[in-house]
Amino acid sequence: MINRRTFSIGLGSSLLAACTDGTVPSSAPASRMRPVPNAGWDAWVANFKGRAASQGISQTTIDRAFAGAGYLPDVIERDRNQVEFKRSLEDYLAIAASDERISTGQQMLQRYGPVLSQIESQYGVDKEVVVAVWGLESRYGARRGDVPVVSALSTLAYDGRRGQFFESQLVAAMKILQNGDTTPANMTGSWAGAMGHTQFIPTSYLAYAVDFTGDGRRDIWSEDPTDSLASTAAYLSRAGWVRGQPWGGEAGTVSGTPVAVLQPQTPGPRIAVFRNFQVIKRYNNSDSYAIGVGHLSDRIAGGAPFKASFGPDATGLSLKDRKELQRRLTSAGYDTQGADGVIGKNTEAAISAYQRANGLSVTGDPSVALLRQLGG
Repeated sequence: MINRRTFSIGLGSSLLAACTDGTVPSSAPASRMRPVPNAGWDAWVANFKGRAASQGISQTTIDRAFAGAGYLPDVIERDRNQVEFKRSLEDYLAIAASDERISTGQQMLQRYGPVLSQIESQYGVDKEVVVAVWGLESRYGARRGDVPVVSALSTLAYDGRRGQFFESQLVAAMKILQNGDTTPANMTGSWAGAMGHTQFIPTSYLAYAVDFTGDGRRDIWSEDPTDSLASTAAYLSRAGWVRGQPWGGEAGTVSGTPVAVLQPQTPGPRIAVFRNFQVIKRYNNSDSYAIGVGHLSDRIAGGAPFKASFGPDATGLSLKDRKELQRRLTSAGYDTQGADGVIGKNTEAAISAYQRANGLSVTGDPSVALLRQLGG
């Protein structure tokens, strides 16, 4: 089974789309990407067409797939400048299980309740977990990405940094088109080729996507998320999901014998995890991601926040303090683009602007003193 973490670090943190401090995930819309002439890419594509044909791709499919494709330099820039986000668990959960993400997840659970119950019955994966993956991967379908997948994958394969991998994904994309599940124009996704509501890469799609609606197509691109949600459940089921077992939870609040107890941040909650925690990590090999999915699923189901406090950060500010700092900055005319308590570029820029305007040393750093000054 391909671990999606090995595909692109951006996918693992696509939940960061909800960070009101401006973090943009790989699955965010990227409509500014436009193809540009590139003779090297043209030559690579000409050679690839022969290799694709040798793997059973028809000439008709190849011609249709590349009819509107082109070299995307912005894709290479994204690939070269990927940054591994090193958020604390507290910050990660502030994004993953924000009030907005919980409430939207509950709305989606109600809206698609009947089909989610059918999916749960067939695959044994809790419907709240499926919805939580959806929420983290594409913000419940709001950020599926609009980059042409054939252009993105052929650009990355031609570039060569991970050429063999991306060529395998491109061949898989050709097979999807040949199967008639979608059209080249409709096959859009992230800059790195992940597609649909729950961000499947082409090879994972071929292996695990299902046609749950029964219309003859495994349509993860549709506004209707049914096939995407069912495909996610099928993926987790095939990865070893244990029906009826929790993913985990705060130690002392879940019954059963966990496989491990984690404490990713001190101070902070101790997390008892079961086998299903490891299954979620097959979707993305990150403890924070799996905790985020699990905890969001619990909150969507009506569960409580973690009881243990994370305590103040290195600046002496608690999450509540950081949210208040953002609110006060915005009220003073220095917009932080939201108040989630996660300090990022927008908040740092707002702090710098405030410091500059008030004759202070410009550091962009939050502090207890700054919070007090803004409260005056």
